Amino acid sequence: MYSLFIKTRVKPGSADAFLTAIQANAAASVATEPGCLVFDVSQDREDPDVIYLYEIYQDDAAYEAHTHTAHFRDSRPLVEPLIVEQVCYESEVVARNPVN
Repeated sequence: MYSLFIKTRVKPGSADAFLTAIQANAAASVATEPGCLVFDVSQDREDPDVIYLYEIYQDDAAYEAHTHTAHFRDSRPLVEPLIVEQVCYESEVVARNPVN
């Protein structure tokens, strides 16, 4: 399984707009993409302008398919202007806890 951990710093005061757009993308990804297993969105407790995304896909092809969906494409023009800095870590999932 392919995973991404993304740390995003948004422009001051734009966290709500970023979260609205990215939460819509995340919800649609999990609901409509069989290869998207997890798309979690978190906000830093101390700095609300820092947002974390954690995504798990069945494989690299599932992630590639994600980048061609309407909800992904629609979110890009909404979130990209808000981003100051973004760091992305790619990894292979070694163990995944089951959902109860």
